[in-house]
Formats: sequence, C-alpha cells, structure tokens
Amino acid sequence: MTPTEKILTRVEKLLDRVEALLPRDGGRAAEPASATMRWRGGGAGGGCLQAIESGQAAGLDDLLCVESQKQVLLDNTKQFVNQYPANHVLLHGPRGTGKSSLVKTLVAAFHNEGLGLIEVAREDLKDLPLICRAVAGLDKRFVLFCDDLSFAADESEYKSLKVLLDGSVSALPENTIIYATSNRRHLIPEYMHENAVSGMRDGEIHLHESLEEKLSLSERFGVWLSFQPFTQEQYLRICRHWLSRLGGENSNDDETDKAALQWALARGSRSGRSAWQFARDWVGKQRLRE
Repeated sequence: MTPTEKILTRVEKLLDRVEALLPRDGGRAAEPASATMRWRGGGAGGGCLQAIESGQAAGLDDLLCVESQKQVLLDNTKQFVNQYPANHVLLHGPRGTGKSSLVKTLVAAFHNEGLGLIEVAREDLKDLPLICRAVAGLDKRFVLFCDDLSFAADESEYKSLKVLLDGSVSALPENTIIYATSNRRHLIPEYMHENAVSGMRDGEIHLHESLEEKLSLSERFGVWLSFQPFTQEQYLRICRHWLSRLGGENSNDDETDKAALQWALARGSRSGRSAWQFARDWVGKQRLRE
C-alpha cells in the first residue's frame, strides 16, 4: 500500500467514526466527553450515538445489601479503567434488586477517569460492530450496557453478542467492555423437550446441541453476579435509608415500618425499587401535611 493509500484509509476510518456520532433524527449528537450515551439504530446498517441525561439519583453508598456484588463490579471496573485485563459481566436476579442502578452508578463514579456508558437495546445488538467501529481508537473507555437482556427461543440477535464475547476476529475494541443485566442467568429459554433429547454416553451426560448453544451465551461472560430477593429486614433497612435521605421524619418507628411492609405486600415485591418508591410516597405525604 502506497503512502497516499495509507492516508486515505486512515481518513476513511476517521470519517466512519464521525458519521456514527452524528444524529440522523434531529437528536443531540454524542461527544466523546458524554458520560452516558444511547445507540439509536437506524436500520439498513445505519444508526447514531446520542448523549442522554443519566438521571441517576443514587450513589454507591445508596445501594445497600449488595456489598459483595458492588465490590466485585468495582474491582472489575477499576481494572478496565486502568487498562488492565477485565471481564465482561452478567448481573442476574429478580427485578428491583439494584442491578441496573449498580452499573450506572459505577460508570458515573469513574467518569472523571475517562469512562463512559453506551446503552444498547436488545434489538440493536446486531449493530454492535457499528458501535465498536465508532468508538475504536478514541481516547476513552466505554461500558456497552445491555439492560434487561433476554431472548425468545426464535430470536437470533444473541449471535452478534456471542461472536463479540467470544473474542473472535471481529472482537471488541480494547477500549470497550460489556455489562449486561437480566432477570435470568440463562438468557435464552430452555424447554423440557431439549432435556429429553439429551443423552448419556460412556457414563457422561451430553446435552442436546440446541441446549448447549443456549447455555454457551451466558458462559461467555467472565463474571456472573447473582442478586437475591431482599429479606424483610433488608427491605426495611433500605426503606429507612431512603426515608432519611429524603428528609423524612420518624423513619425508624413501628408505624413507618408497618406502612412500608404494607406497601411491599400490595406490590408483591420487597425490592430496592419498592423501598425507594415507598419512601418518596411517605415523605411526600408528610410534606403535604406540614
């Protein structure tokens, strides 16, 4: 390749990255300094990055009863920011247990160290190569965040994710890492008939090929973080924290605890999200009575 051709190739790559950052629907273009961005798929191989307001009110100290998960993700993110080896992470467990909040809060905490977050919807996973091309070579590191990730049995979008996680020829750029949340550890449904066609050979259990394919996606995440439903005491602890944080009065009395438990019972969930919603409702009513 001649020197002129090399220059033209570099210019073309730069233009590709700039084009990927431009909005195609009147939205605000994302800049490399943006802390949080969202990929907006445009179809037919198009799309753009848009800067968004994270709206993340919680800080690391507000995420209670998930200390072990917090520490693991904090360490992994520190490794990534400092350009040391780090793993892709799958956070799985019931709704409202702090999975998404933990990812967004950590990214915000590392923003001053050059870390950004790009939200990628499940239906846009096919655009992951475009996103990688847009950010490759930038002097910034990015968490590609797939929230509430799961797939129907007949969906094939997971294959784009699987290829990138596999570290193949079309691997992720060095300045990107994938964090995903899901309500289930195995991201693709498994059915009884798939277990029925599994068999035993030479005393060993051999899973059916379709089941092996489904399990292999989760296994490509180097770190699994499991979130469990909160106990009653943990739920009340989180309620009291948010009541205090929002300036509520008498946040430790029996009447407040009873109301918090009734709130959770009505929603069928003793989650961190329910605790936060209860605190907002309780403190809001207190303010109205003042």
